[in-house]
Amino acid sequence: MMGKLILVRHGQTKANVAKMLDTAPPGAELTELGHQQAERYAQTWVNRPPAVLASSVALRAKQTAGYIERATSVPLLVVDGIHETFAGDLEDRDDPDAHREFTEVFRRWHDGDLAAAVPGGDSGQSVLERYVPVLDGFRSQYLGDDTAGDVVVVSHGAAIRLVAAVLTGVDGTFAADNHLDNTDTVELLPLPGGGWACAKWGTFLPPFEGKGSDEADNPIS
Repeated sequence: MMGKLILVRHGQTKANVAKMLDTAPPGAELTELGHQQAERYAQTWVNRPPAVLASSVALRAKQTAGYIERATSVPLLVVDGIHETFAGDLEDRDDPDAHREFTEVFRRWHDGDLAAAVPGGDSGQSVLERYVPVLDGFRSQYLGDDTAGDVVVVSHGAAIRLVAAVLTGVDGTFAADNHLDNTDTVELLPLPGGGWACAKWGTFLPPFEGKGSDEADNPIS
């Protein structure tokens, strides 16, 4: 069976608890609960180590992936390009207006307006341009035959949700409305001839349309 691409959101951070828009690396470290979440998640890989383990450059992603590395002995690759969507002028803010503005831009991306940008930060297009080539590289190198193992990538909620929805055609309303909790995953299956199918989104299985929440959330908190 062909391996899957598993996109994992990092464990809980101090910025998550404080409701801060923390997007610029290295960023906040894991809380005690975040370490516990990461360790529990890592144990799910003990009996089936991934073929590849990677994380973004952010401290929280590296810390989360480090537990998988120790549990499986699969060496961690820290790669550029798969960090969180930059909040720009909203960075480090925790007020409702900042969260509302970020969430509105995130919703526009999922409505198809990828040119929309956070002031001083990312557009949807800029996230895709840096993130998707990394996944394409993993696919071409590790997911090209029926004996390949899974590729595990520890990354960030907003970026994972945007990239996964665009690559797989998951309904934008579902993608914008349904949060990924810390250490939740989105699982992508490579399709013959190119393209991806979404096999799992947090706790949801396909088809995704009409499931879960119907209100856009802040994907970073």
